[in-house]
Amino acid sequence: MDRRRLLSRAKSLRIVSSKLLEGLLSGTYRSVFKGPGIEFDEVREYSESDDVRSIDWNVTSRMRAPYTKTFREEREILLFLVMDVSGSMFVGATGSTKIDVACEVATLFAYAAVQNNDRIGGVFFSDRIEKWIPPAKGKSHASRMVRDMGALDPVGVGSDIALGLRTAYETMKRRGICVIISDFRSATGLEEAALLARKHDVIAVRILDESEYVFPLRGYVELRDPESGKSLPVHGSSSRFRREYHDFWRADNAVWQQSYRRRGVATLAVGADDDPAGMLIRFFNARRRR
Repeated sequence: MDRRRLLSRAKSLRIVSSKLLEGLLSGTYRSVFKGPGIEFDEVREYSESDDVRSIDWNVTSRMRAPYTKTFREEREILLFLVMDVSGSMFVGATGSTKIDVACEVATLFAYAAVQNNDRIGGVFFSDRIEKWIPPAKGKSHASRMVRDMGALDPVGVGSDIALGLRTAYETMKRRGICVIISDFRSATGLEEAALLARKHDVIAVRILDESEYVFPLRGYVELRDPESGKSLPVHGSSSRFRREYHDFWRADNAVWQQSYRRRGVATLAVGADDDPAGMLIRFFNARRRR
């Protein structure tokens, strides 16, 4: 990954996303999620206007008079990013790699949280935890997190989404928003995502490359898996191979969406040639209309 290029892009994204989030994106960021929860405030004497379901029967029995629980709205949301930095994320048929696109998506979410005065944290994973960033507030924290994306030099090459999601689950004590950013080449993570979705609003953002739909090369080619190192010889000029290749990845993406949605996770696919900001706006608008 070209770190100078990514850091330069991140700086410009901060300006672009700040302007963007002051408008449509900022206005819909909270409204499209499950939203803030409630937390216990105090117990006070029951009045006729109170909901009987809020009566605290333990206190009522001790005081021999009806008492009710009161709650206050949680104004603060935690946004936690679970980002894949495995070997397959550092490839791309066009000028941008999948990790470049992933960083743009993460940056937009980060500054959305900043605009709403929410905490943001994250974990970067491969086949191990490469970096964990504890949740905090503020522009300086978000900027530091964005810089860390560009400076990260992963040790592992494999991908273990389940490990990243378990870290998120342990970090997110209160209800929040968990965004998984990956190409989802790993076979793990479905059950962990389902567990997170029981309590939190979980979004799976799949980063795609054009080469995953249209085979980019002609003639005899030896493909190598960037994570496992295994190779496979193919004939890129074969029309049958190219059709089957396209159909395979199209079906794979359909199965991926179905698998995560069935577990209560929202899905969004972003390609290397897409505009991440535009994709997020459309995603937010679609959720708000439901």
